[in-house]
Order: sequence, then C-alpha cells, then structure tokens
Amino acid sequence: MENWDEVRTAYQVARMGTVSGAAEVLGVHHATVIRHIDAIEARLGVKLFQRHARGYTATEAGADLLRVAQATDDQFSQLVGRLKGQGDDVSGELVVTSLATLAPMMVPVLTEFQNQHPGLVLRYLTGDRLFRLEYGEAHVAVRAGAAPDQPDNVVQPFVKQKVGLYASQDYVDRHGMLKGFDDFNNHRFIGTDDDGSRAPFNKWLREHATDEAITFRCTNGFTMHEAVQCGAGIGFMSMWEAARHKDLVQMMEPQPEWEGSLWLVTHVDLHRTNKVQSFLTFLKEHAKGWCQ
Repeated sequence: MENWDEVRTAYQVARMGTVSGAAEVLGVHHATVIRHIDAIEARLGVKLFQRHARGYTATEAGADLLRVAQATDDQFSQLVGRLKGQGDDVSGELVVTSLATLAPMMVPVLTEFQNQHPGLVLRYLTGDRLFRLEYGEAHVAVRAGAAPDQPDNVVQPFVKQKVGLYASQDYVDRHGMLKGFDDFNNHRFIGTDDDGSRAPFNKWLREHATDEAITFRCTNGFTMHEAVQCGAGIGFMSMWEAARHKDLVQMMEPQPEWEGSLWLVTHVDLHRTNKVQSFLTFLKEHAKGWCQ
C-alpha cells in the first residue's frame, strides 16, 4: 500500500464507526478523513464502508483491511515503544478468544489485567468458531483439544482441563447415585449433539453409554452445564466450574481419559509484542491456581 496514512485512517473509521470519532483519534480535520477514505476506495476499486445516518459500517472488504491494519498498527506501536524506550507500555486493543465455558476463569484474569493497564481496551470473544490469528482476528487464543497446527502460529501448552461427571442434587433425589458402569442404563445422561466431537469426555461417554441413555443433547458446553444444574441428567463439567456450584454431586471418580489440554496460541508476527507477552505472563501466573 503506497499511503499508510489512508490505511490508518480507514482503520480508525472502522474502529470508531464515525468520521468525527476517527478525526479526533487521528488529530486531523474530518474533511481529511473523508478525503483519505475516498482516495483509498478509489485506489482499491472497492467500497470499504457502508454510509448511513449513524456513521460508517465496514463492508466485508473493509473488515479485511481492518484486520490487517490492526496487526500492522500493533507491530508499529511496539517498534515505536522500543525506539523511544517506552516498551513497557501496555495500551490499545487486546483481543482474546476462548471457549465460552472458560469465561468464569478468564474474565477475572482479564479484568485484573485491565485494571493494571487502564489504557487497555479488551475484547473477549467466545464461541466454538476458531478465530483466525493470521488475519488479526485475535491476539491470543486459548484453545482446547489436540495441539493446534496452523502455520505461523506459536503454540504453548497451557493447563490440563480436569473434568468430572456431575448431577444436581434434585437429579440424585429422583434417580439416586450412579453405581458404576453396570448402572448406566438406569440413568439419564447429558451429551453433545455432535457425534464427531473430539473432546475426550464426549468420546468416552459415547463408548460407555448407549444412545438411549443419552437423553439430553446440546450443541455447546455452556448449555450442557445449564442442563446439569437443572437436573436434566448426568453430565460432564470442568472441575473448576463445578466448584462454583455447591449443589452439584460428583457421580464418579474422575478418570484420566476425561482430561483435555488447553493451549495458548499467538501469531508469530505479534507473539513478541510487549502487550501480548505481558498478558501471556500474567495469564500463566494466575492459571496456576485453576487446577487446585
């Protein structure tokens, strides 16, 4: 791209949503912002924004540009910090993604990290979709399962996710305790609706319980947890999540094959930035108590 000023302007318009907001951040007149947007759209031959009464919304092409510009801006800010001897500053935007079931552990850590760095804007994205680090969709990803193998990513072992088999006290009052493997057919289980799930505990349940016994099926871990708490059946839950609900009853001794691995994933281009390294160090330190 010949003119970084135009790219930076488009990035701020996409981030702020208005010409006036971008102009304030950039310290320029709003006419300059409009001129830059018109120029870059003409050069690329595509519309980067949909104009409407409330401001500007990025098109698909604009969103692509935003991701690339954000990654570039992060790297440039890190370089400037090093050159000025201010590399300890942690500010701007930090995007972290994980499964929603990790939110009870992640949110307190994210909040405390932000409290230590008031200039930081945090975006915590949860869901089953894999956010693409190579496109700048996130700075740090916490992923479960087998070690991620996407090219250009830095992958580090994080923690083992200890998992237990639980039911609500209401379920136990109605159906009794689980008395080993021979008693499986006398109980109701909560499982995933995805027969191809690679989660170790889901595979284990499919191998040890009949289809008829898995009477409540869900599409994500958060819903499974809610079903367990409501007494729909016996289901799996991370031990740190179960510890937050005192009315849950552990129905079997945890099995080693239920455990899963969590991984910290960053893109090689941003892995060494001070913002990412500061957060990784902070997260690792606080995660030491998760499995106790």
